[in-house]
Formats: sequence, C-alpha cells, structure tokens
Amino acid sequence: MTVLNCCLRTFLPAAWLLAGALTACQSTVGEPAAGPLAAATPSVALVAADSIKTASTLPDSLQLTPVLPLPNLPDSVRQAVRALQTKLGPEAADLRAAVLEQACVGYLTLRHAGRIQHGGVLAVADMDLPSSEKRLWVLDLEAGRVLHHSHVAHGRGSGHLRAHRFSNVMKSACTALGFYRTQDTYGGKHGLSRRLHGLDAGQNSNAESRYVVLHAADYVSASYVQQHGQAGYSRGCPALPPDQYKAIIKSLPEGSCLFLSGPGVESKWLNTEAAAQQLAARGWR
Repeated sequence: MTVLNCCLRTFLPAAWLLAGALTACQSTVGEPAAGPLAAATPSVALVAADSIKTASTLPDSLQLTPVLPLPNLPDSVRQAVRALQTKLGPEAADLRAAVLEQACVGYLTLRHAGRIQHGGVLAVADMDLPSSEKRLWVLDLEAGRVLHHSHVAHGRGSGHLRAHRFSNVMKSACTALGFYRTQDTYGGKHGLSRRLHGLDAGQNSNAESRYVVLHAADYVSASYVQQHGQAGYSRGCPALPPDQYKAIIKSLPEGSCLFLSGPGVESKWLNTEAAAQQLAARGWR
C-alpha cells in the first residue's frame, strides 16, 4: 500500500465510510436493516458482556494487530508452512506468516479429526486488514499456488474500514471469526451461494442460524472499492466480488476449510500436536 493511499484511506470522508451500509446480506427473517452504528451497539438483552471481541486498536487505524506465532509448534509443521508461503509467491505477499500458520495448523487438525472432508484446498481471510485491501486467499496447498485472491466484506456491526468487533450473536450484524466447513450451494437472491458451518463453539457456531454464507455483493466490486475507498458492509457474511464469486465458491467444494482470522480469534483446532501427526501421515492432502 502506498503512503498516499494510506493517507487517503485514513482521512476518508465519513460519508464514504458509511456508504453501502444499507446493502443487505442474508439474515434472519424480520431482522431490521439497521445502519453500522446501530448494529455496533446491540441491545443488552441480545448480547452478553463477553460475547463480542473487540481489538485494542482504534477502529479505522491502519496499524494491524500483531499475531503471535503458535507456541510449541513442531519444526516439521513450521518448516512446511514456510515452504508453502515461499511457493505461493508475490500474490500472497500480504498474507501474514502467523495468520497462514494458524490457518494451516487448524486445517491439518480438522483433517486429522475428520471434520474437513475435502483436502488440499484452504481459504484464508485476514479480517484485520482494511476492507480496501484484497484480504481473502484460496490456496492449493499441494501445488503451493494461489487459486483466488479477492476483496471480502465484513459485517457492518464489526466496524468501518477496519473490523474491530466480532460476534456469534444473532442480529449482531458482526463477522464471526474462526474455522468454517463449507456446505452445499443454492441459488439465493444474490445468485449462487454456499452455506457455511461454524466449527468453533461459541465463536462462529451460529453461522447457519444467522444465514452466514458465501455470496456475491455489488459493494465488494472493484468499482465500488475504488469509488468509496473500501468495501461496503454485509450482515455478517464474507461477501465476495461479483466477478469472482462463482469461481471462488466452486473452488471450495462441500467439506472444504475456510478460516476467518482477526483480533482475538481463538480455536480448539489450533492443536499443534494433531497438526504434526496429520502432516506426517498425509501431507497437505
């Protein structure tokens, strides 16, 4: 990102930052179309004090939240992840090493546990990056190449340019972090869509009830991002660009792994021992 772009995005007019807030994603029946500020302060009756995770940094600061390397990660896994990142090349230059490490460990652990049936492909979204940036990668792990690299929206309850609030709660309009298994596809109001099943209890396990799916949205198009300086907001869905969504959805067949990374993400699937066992037994398959 150039210094000029950083400055422009830091001082974007408020009207630009709020643009697209009324564009709806799939949601529960009867959910009001509240704006981003209303969604950011859900009622006490709906949200427990610890049900929303908030980053310590300012909402629209471009300073990323540090991601620490996983402790006690066997050298075999660490070296395999480093080799993978090298093979991925320049298209994955903005995919932070620690985020890729978490994604790979979770993927391997889920494969070891039989929770991910389709191996060899992994989708990673670093939701700590601003929505002005392409922050979703779909990776072919065995070939070591980037299949797709695109913008992806966060929920309007999660913040403006930067997502800093995450929730699993109904009607929060927030993005929920963690590991997901892709489900079946259907034709919805946004065209081809793929259902998602949250695999982290308490963190994204309400995904199906909240109708969190992969789908297309005009507010994630390149022209929208160029005009407004950022993507628009969903109601919690990782919405995709209209010119890429079909290819991305088809590259993640039912039973594939999607990881939404962000500040405060926690997962029981970050099991370094199980990941090492899976890698030794089957590699990235």
